[in-house]
This record gives sequence, C-alpha cells and structure tokens, in this order.
Amino acid sequence: MKTPRQNQTPDETQILHRPLTGGGLTRRLFLRTTLAGGIGLLFSPHVWVRAAQPTHAQGTVFHDRSGNGQRRSGDPGLADVAVSNGREVTLTDENGRWRLPLEDDTTSFFVIKPRGWRTRLSAHNLPRGYYHHQPDGSPKQRFPGVAPTGPLPESIDFALTPQVEDDRFKAIICGDPQPRNAVEVGYLAQTVVPELRGMDAAFGVSLGDIAFDNLRTLEPLSEAFGLIGVPWHNVLGNHDLNFDAPDNRHANETFRRVYGPTWYAFNHGPVHFIVLNNVEWLGRDPDQPQSGANYRGGLGARQIEFVAQDLKFVPADQLVVLFMHIPLQRGFDPVPRGQTRDRQELYRLLESRRHTLSFSAHTHWHGHRFIGAEDSWRGAQPHHHIVTGTLCGSWFGGAPDERGIPHATMSDGTPRGYLELQFDGNRYSMAGYKSLGRPWEYQMHIDVPSEIPAAEVAKTTVTVNVFNGSERSTVKWRYSAGEPWRPLAKVADADPRFVRLRERDQNLQPPYRPLPQPMANCLHLWRGSLPETLPTGTYLLEVIAEDMFGNTHQGNLPFRVTA
Repeated sequence: MKTPRQNQTPDETQILHRPLTGGGLTRRLFLRTTLAGGIGLLFSPHVWVRAAQPTHAQGTVFHDRSGNGQRRSGDPGLADVAVSNGREVTLTDENGRWRLPLEDDTTSFFVIKPRGWRTRLSAHNLPRGYYHHQPDGSPKQRFPGVAPTGPLPESIDFALTPQVEDDRFKAIICGDPQPRNAVEVGYLAQTVVPELRGMDAAFGVSLGDIAFDNLRTLEPLSEAFGLIGVPWHNVLGNHDLNFDAPDNRHANETFRRVYGPTWYAFNHGPVHFIVLNNVEWLGRDPDQPQSGANYRGGLGARQIEFVAQDLKFVPADQLVVLFMHIPLQRGFDPVPRGQTRDRQELYRLLESRRHTLSFSAHTHWHGHRFIGAEDSWRGAQPHHHIVTGTLCGSWFGGAPDERGIPHATMSDGTPRGYLELQFDGNRYSMAGYKSLGRPWEYQMHIDVPSEIPAAEVAKTTVTVNVFNGSERSTVKWRYSAGEPWRPLAKVADADPRFVRLRERDQNLQPPYRPLPQPMANCLHLWRGSLPETLPTGTYLLEVIAEDMFGNTHQGNLPFRVTA
C-alpha cells in the first residue's frame, strides 16, 4: 500500500458525522422544478415526490494532531489511505477525501490502517477505525446490537495518529477465550492478563469464540484484556453469534456493536493483515431449536470481493497474514462447520504470492498444516496454516489447580496457551508454543513410566509431545549421556498422557467438568522404543527437538529400571 501523504493546507474544517442537508427536496430544487413546469407533477393526485435516498457515503482520513478523534483546523487530510465499505476499496485523494457506495442499510465503513499510523482506540484498547451506517439499528434480539445511527452523515471522518512501526515486531496470537460466564471470565483475567501485560508486542488477536454463547461476557472480557495494554483485535466465532437471528444477515449484531466490522484489514510495519469472518449462520434448526450448531464455514461472495479489492493495493512481495476462526483445509472435520467451503476462491487470490500465512482456531487443539495440491492449492510452495491452541484449553475442563482454575489440557495433549509471532519484513517465525503459567522452556512433555521392571523394558515405548512441532520438525533422544542420539518416529496417535488425564478427571463434581475425547491423531507426537535390555538403575531420558524455524528445545525425564 502507498504511504499516506499529508495535505498540509486543508481548505476547510470537517466536523465528524455532520448530518446531510441535501438528502431531501430542498427549496432550490423545489423552485427549479416549479419553473421547469413541474407544478402539474407536484400536485397530481396520483404522483408522490419521494426524498432522494443517498447512494454513496463520503468522508476524510486525517492526521489527528490533537488526539481527540475529531478533525480541527490544521488537521491535514492524508492521501493514498485505503477505505472500504466491506466490498469495495478506494484510496483517499490528495485532500484525504474518499467516496464509496452504500451497500445496504447495514453498511460498515472502515479505514485500512496504513503503516506508521494508529486508529483511535477505545478505553479498553479495541480498534475504532470504523463507522456503522445502520439508521434503524439492529433488530430486537436477546443480546443487544447496534443502536440506531440515524441519517447518513455528510462526512464520515477517520482519525489517524502517527506511531513508529519497525520492520521487526511481535504479535500475540490466541485461540478461543470462550468463557461461559463471569467465573470463567475471571479464569482468563487471572491467568492471561498478568502473563501478557507489559509484553513487547504490537498487538494481540483472539481468533474467535470470544464468548461461549453468552454474549454478556464480551464486554467484561474486553475490559480485562484491555489491561494487557496493546491494541486487541477480535475475530468472529460460531459461539459469538446471535442465535435468535433467522438467518446470517443479523447474526453478528452484538459482535458488531462491541468490536466493529466482522471483516477488515490493517497494516503494521511491512506486514498486511486481513481479519476474516468465515462463520455463516443458517438459522435455527427446527429439529434442535436450542442448538447453536446450525452454521457452516464460509466467506461469501462479498467478503471474497473485499479481499480481492484489498490485495490490489498490497505489493506482491509483502507478507499477507489472514486471521479467521474456522480452519481452511478440508480433513479437520467432515461436516460443513469444520472447514471453509469457499476456500478455493480465497486460494486463487493468494497462491500467486510468495509470502502468505494464515491462522484459525475452533478445534481446541494446536497444529501446523501445509496446504498443497491435496486441497487444490496451486501456489509454488504450500500455504502455511496454523490451527492455534486456545486460551480456554478444553473449554475449562479438567481438575482445578490450587486457585480453583481447571488445567484444561486440550485433546491433543497441548496445554492451554498462545503463540508469540515475530515478524521481520516479509518473514515470520515463532520460538515455540507458550503454555499459560509455565516457563518458556516447557515446550514438550515426555511420556515414559517412572519405574519399569527389567522384564518389561523391551515392551516399553517413549512418547514425546512437542507442542509446536510439525511435519517439518526433527526429534531425537537418548537414555544415557554415553549413548548416541537416535531419531524418534513421528506418529499419528492419541497422546497417552492426555488419555490418562481424561480417565483421572472423569468423575469431577460441578462446577468442574470432565475432559473431551482425546484427539485420535495428534499432529506433533513422536515415539520410540527402549532397548531390549537395560541394567537396573536410574536413567535420564533426554530429548532434543528442532522446528521448522531452526529453534531447538530440550526436555528430560528420569526413569528407573527395577529388578
């Protein structure tokens, strides 16, 4: 995207959201019509004159020198800044002016934040670079939506303030927070906020399911995450919908009220980010009227067109990163709500680019996928898609710790946690997976019995779960310092440690809940066998794992061979 230019001599002061004065039949237009012989028309008993309805919105993107969000004299317009109505994207002119069509009576307009600038933030660090045009507001639903906005403003102005954005920066990427109630909001506040507050990150992202059907939790959770101290972006998830909406048109009203548009884009440093909404609500299932499961994964034609229009202003060698809730690739879940149905249209927009990356959540396990020809990706290199581990883990299942907070280990054996992404130009990396409440060095767990009878050694296997491992990782081990390192084989199986945890936590008493079924094919599991014989004694089993970014992680676990 071009760098925005400042118009240093604006010729007039624009006032935010000034009401339209020319939307109806003005006195001048009335006289002109009368003089042109229109009196017969005006007074015909069968003809009514209807006020002309606006077809376009317009406004300005400006340098907010005062920082109060309203344009004042001396605040210059910014040229070459992208603005969208959710389908079309346009660049501001030399005076910072833009103009776009009204899509319908629920059109959201937003500025695509350029590099080196910041949109307004709410008191809780939520980005506020948008304006909803919804004259009558949201329909009445169980959870409130957008309040009536009234007539279209004469000028919708977006305030930007400058900030330093280096080529190298860090972002926090999190899967589903998904609290059911105030108690679980408290779990998140007590564990996530202290760990992330003060982190040197440009922004954070929650990848959908911000709530767990109870949309009253959106605002208290946002208040808590606002304490982290960085801008926080939120993706729409299937549990963030208004389930009483008859169809997809008004299924996102509460989310839009709290967070803004359900899809948009922004730049930070040299990287272009696109937030997507790939949850389509199909309306209440008459056979299961209390269920919120009647949805599917999909983007829709309007959103696909937005991505196409947006990418026209993004240089071909720039890194493009997409955030969504439901994974892209087929194979995660055979039903429509487990994959993005129109992903091929999205692939066609991305696959000519060398530098792309995408994130989803939804599944409550963590894994790296490299999408290639098996899913009709036609790019020269596979597309890297990360299904991100969640902040709620396994929906806050499992036994509580000393604070009363469930351990919530996910079905693939990964602890609840998040990712820290390092961006550098059009490259990216991550040093590992961060487990909440654990030291950074905790990147794997090793599963081997603590005591093994000598007669059972030949039958004993060692299983290693490397949380951020992938098919591009290598894992090796040894059971004694004098032994050579040996490779472990990657396997598709359930994590045996998680299987035991689930058995242990099956009979918890409310308010605590059992763990889910184990994931049958954990994506980051390695296995090997002990030698046929080992002398009795105590051994230190050591593991070294190297990931696709060249990071190495180590783990060790003692075990004893008994007579």
